[in-house]
Amino acid sequence: MPKKILKIVGIILILLVASLFAIPYFFKDQIKAKITEAINEKVDAKVSFADADLSLFKNFPKATVTLDKLLIINKAPFEGDTLVSLGELNLKMSIKELFKGKEEAMQIEGITSKNGFINIIFNKDGIGNFDIALKDNKPKEEGKSDPMLLKIKKYQIENFKFQYFDESSQVRMVIDSLNHEGAGDFNNTKLDLDTKSTAKLSLNMGKINYMKNVALSLDAVLGIDLEKSKYTFKKNKALINQLPLEFDGFIQMVDAGQVYDLKFKTPTSSFKNFLGLIPAAYASSLEGVKTTGDFTVTGFAKGMLTDTTIPKFNIAIASNNGSFQYPNLPKSVQSIVIDTKIVNETGLMNDTYVNLDKLSFRIDQDVFDAKANIKNISTNALVDAALKGTINLANLSKAYPIKMDKPLTGILKANVTTKFDMASVEKSQYQNINNVGTIGLTGFNYADGNGKNMTINSALVQFNPSQVHLKQFNAKTGKSDLSVTGVLDNFYGFMFRKQELKGNFNLTSNQLAVSDFMTTATAPVAATEETQKTKKAEPLKIPAFLNCTLTAKANTVLYDNLTLKAVSGKMIIKDEKVTLENVKTSIFGGTIGANGAVSTKGKIPVFDMNLNLNQVDIQQSFTQLDMLKKIAPIAGIVNGKVNTTIKLNGNLDATEMTPDLKTLTGDLVGQLLSTTINAENSTMLKALSSNLKFIDLSKVNLNDIKAALTFKDGRVSVKPFDVKYQDIKAVVGGTHGFDQSMDYNIKFNVPAKYLGKEANAYISKMSPADAAKFDNIPVTALMTGTFSSPKISTDMKTVLTNLTMQLAKQQSDKLVKKGASELDKLLNSGKKTDADTTKTNAQKEDIKKKAGDLLNGLFKKKN
Repeated sequence: MPKKILKIVGIILILLVASLFAIPYFFKDQIKAKITEAINEKVDAKVSFADADLSLFKNFPKATVTLDKLLIINKAPFEGDTLVSLGELNLKMSIKELFKGKEEAMQIEGITSKNGFINIIFNKDGIGNFDIALKDNKPKEEGKSDPMLLKIKKYQIENFKFQYFDESSQVRMVIDSLNHEGAGDFNNTKLDLDTKSTAKLSLNMGKINYMKNVALSLDAVLGIDLEKSKYTFKKNKALINQLPLEFDGFIQMVDAGQVYDLKFKTPTSSFKNFLGLIPAAYASSLEGVKTTGDFTVTGFAKGMLTDTTIPKFNIAIASNNGSFQYPNLPKSVQSIVIDTKIVNETGLMNDTYVNLDKLSFRIDQDVFDAKANIKNISTNALVDAALKGTINLANLSKAYPIKMDKPLTGILKANVTTKFDMASVEKSQYQNINNVGTIGLTGFNYADGNGKNMTINSALVQFNPSQVHLKQFNAKTGKSDLSVTGVLDNFYGFMFRKQELKGNFNLTSNQLAVSDFMTTATAPVAATEETQKTKKAEPLKIPAFLNCTLTAKANTVLYDNLTLKAVSGKMIIKDEKVTLENVKTSIFGGTIGANGAVSTKGKIPVFDMNLNLNQVDIQQSFTQLDMLKKIAPIAGIVNGKVNTTIKLNGNLDATEMTPDLKTLTGDLVGQLLSTTINAENSTMLKALSSNLKFIDLSKVNLNDIKAALTFKDGRVSVKPFDVKYQDIKAVVGGTHGFDQSMDYNIKFNVPAKYLGKEANAYISKMSPADAAKFDNIPVTALMTGTFSSPKISTDMKTVLTNLTMQLAKQQSDKLVKKGASELDKLLNSGKKTDADTTKTNAQKEDIKKKAGDLLNGLFKKKN
């Protein structure tokens, strides 16, 4: 019997588990229909979700409905804008809700969501994109209920991003990495909602950033009155970075907007509160920090938030005679005075003002003071500020836990006053900007994480109303030294409005190593035994904000494996593009001039360059520059100088900024000077010499030869050019590839005397006039294969056969003609006796025999 009972229980359990798996499939379509109906009846927007699933296991004994990739896209006037995007939305409900009929509403008890994005926009007309509820003036049908009812007791969102943007005021707020949860019984009209929240806050007004990724957290119990839409702060604790705050008061939703009556303050007056304002990444732990003095933040916000008004508020940040010292650090920061207020007394946004009446601190004997006032912030901010003091940078890391590979050194001195309005900055109306003073830096030393050191011996910046003058900048880094002076024309627009940084600079250097200034960000790859130390270099980009001109002179520039001497020229940086003008350098025994441009604006960097090589050593330039070596590999066996112009363009490698030879296109025109050929260094020329015995390639004269070639798609086409060796003429032309493959032909015009002893034997018997007819015998050589493994073919055999036949025929024709002439003379020499006739006949037969013997001899030799 027990076995039978266990068997029955086992069967029931199996049926129960099977039902839990099967039920979702039966109700899936019903749930999809309910959700679709609920959405369509409530919103005027384009709503979609990838799928809807039902699980009876996630929150057993409750059921969970999951929507994947829920999207809500606005219609006009925000056509195409994303209002809501949820990676996952889970709705928790009682299992019995699944068995309700189509006319009955499902009651939702809990909501959770992950990876969400909520995008709130107000356009210039003050219309918000979140107002998507359908306006339904029709009376509700009796007996018909909403397809879904919210009876939430708990909700949670994870990794959300909330973005708010007002087009008219240009206020943008972003709450990122938002995690929030709340628990309370929403079945009651009055409840206490227990919440926990963390997020990062950024705030921009116009082009000015006021907060960036400020860490926030709030654990609060909110008293909620659903009938009055009123939310009251009860027990709560907030953190801004590490600064603790407590809130008191309420927020209430009314028809006209939102009513605020809030107060907040730091729970203590310890100076540790100030250190808590600094992001944890820079402030380190506050444990063990010794402080004196006080630091408090107090404030209130009271009034209505509407389309035209904001609550009046006053935020006061104050410290008097504060100090702090971190454990294990030798120095302290003392005499800290802070007196700052952020105030709005009217409820109008533009009347908000910020008064930093005093900010002062001391490290050892070095005192630094600052003050600033900002008002009229939403229309045309007015700024009035002053900085004065001295900071020994070496003391910063001794008094504050700055995370650096090596500590800073140097003395910074500032004495600057500034007064301007943002509209003048934006319009470059420098006459309205009043800036006076200097900032100087001496003995500065900085080491980055890649082992590169920068030493600034002296730098001096002078401010005036229209410009910022770099009066002095002397620095060393790696193998490089540089001295820079110049003027910045748009420093304030760059600093406050993210405009271009405009300027003109002059640079001089004794030695400049380009590698000292080439830095790339690196991204780690998956760590394996082989790749643990491997890093992927990020593409080099020309900064988009730069719009400046640099005129430079350097005695020596080190670039890759090249040493450039007497470098000068102008570099114009604008629109992510560097343009070179009249750049000149001495190298390879001559000079090189360059004009052109490099751009990194597109996905792939590109360049377009004109080069002018004057009296440059061929061996050095065409073997040390990989690009030239690919274009003219044969130049490596030529000794001498060259004058050449090269026009080329193509893509650049994004990390090394070197030409991508597969994309190289252009042309080259050159003239050789005082050149000789070193044939022993060329496999190709050795093979050519063995096939052409009539020419000594090492003695070929290439002086003043002009050549023209074009290159595209990895292939070089050489326009035919003339070469002369003694009294032999040749025309060379063809193509080769950057892969070293070649297809060339050489057409020679060769005097017959160079074509062997037999030809010379015939020609020696000719008159000069007849011999001259054989001074230009065409011979063709074909070169294929590669430069290192050439294939040479000529038509010498055919040429020699044809030449011998022509020479033999000419000689035979001449002798026959001569023999016939002599015979006619004998036959027509006057009256003859019988004896004379007999003698003449004998002579005639003798001449015929000798002529026949000569012809037979010629043709035997030929054969």
